[in-house]
Amino acid sequence: MLYLLFAPLADDLQLANLFRYITFRTGGALMTAMLIAFVFGKPMIGWLRRKQGKGQPIRAEGIERHVVEKAGTPTMGGFLILLGVMVGTLLWADLSNSYVWIVIFVTAGFGLIGFVDDYLKVTKQTTAGFGGKFKLVGEFAIALVAVVWATHTARSLGVEPGIETSIAFPFFKDLMLNIGPLFFVFGCIVIVGSGNAVNMTDGLDGLAIVPVMIAAATFGVIAYVVGRVDFAEYLQVHYTAGAGEILIFCGALIGAGIGFLWWNAPPAMVFMGDTGSLSLGGALGTIAVAIKHELVLAIVGGLFVLELVSVMVQVASFKLFGKRVFRMAPIHHHFEKKGWAEPTIVIRFWIIAVILALIGLATLKLR
Repeated sequence: MLYLLFAPLADDLQLANLFRYITFRTGGALMTAMLIAFVFGKPMIGWLRRKQGKGQPIRAEGIERHVVEKAGTPTMGGFLILLGVMVGTLLWADLSNSYVWIVIFVTAGFGLIGFVDDYLKVTKQTTAGFGGKFKLVGEFAIALVAVVWATHTARSLGVEPGIETSIAFPFFKDLMLNIGPLFFVFGCIVIVGSGNAVNMTDGLDGLAIVPVMIAAATFGVIAYVVGRVDFAEYLQVHYTAGAGEILIFCGALIGAGIGFLWWNAPPAMVFMGDTGSLSLGGALGTIAVAIKHELVLAIVGGLFVLELVSVMVQVASFKLFGKRVFRMAPIHHHFEKKGWAEPTIVIRFWIIAVILALIGLATLKLR
């Protein structure tokens, strides 16, 4: 909003010229979102605690100490993140940019599905929540709209024909595979898979939000690079007109994440719930699709992939052979069962997330 107000005045007002710079507006979005999370965190947590009573239900068959230590903690703290992200983005981004609205659309849509899931869990005091099939149908419907919207946006901005439905391969400067209509299926899988992978990761205090911020920072940098002709040509990556504006959304996400972590740090005063984890994961998947770095998401978000795959392997092994591969899935609970302290697991997973992010950034140059 501020961009549309001040950018036209840049030639006459020196201060207004700052709003032409994406980096300046990204800093503004980050600070705005962070302050919102700091200021509204405590009253929102108090309100959630009063409304939810017993808080998020804890799996009785899960980690024994969780039943004692985490019982009564309110959930739906994702509202705090979404509030910061939305206000920060809407205030500082160029609202004429379609990519901004596509990411906002998926974030809000997945957040709504997550809210329904959290609401059912809290009101019924069950860990079941929203039916899995209905949940996936809703997610795929939102994702399909986003993928179609993103490909249409790319065409309208004049990308080379076929690029909008192609998959770019990291570490190869010219290797792109045009899969045609199958790209819509592929894009939906990326977005829905990302949303649920982050959701699986959200099981310990601070475990999900920091890797999400790390991934957001990484994809913010990539979006900025592919959104500039000069950087894209120098690094030999495809140019995506308008994609640089996504950096502002990523900045707002980082700021909101920092503010949320203040309240989510061990011992957590609030959980983000599906309201936060689904929406943040969906946002990362949408950004990856928009900037044509879907496969890089598997690297940068490798921690989320590991969590999701551990659940799939556990379920498949038990159904096929009646045996469990892990002591408990997702895999962070496996390490808890082995006796690792919660802070040890969380910090080591953060380290892994940083390493994977650096590898993801390296794909820009190693071609």
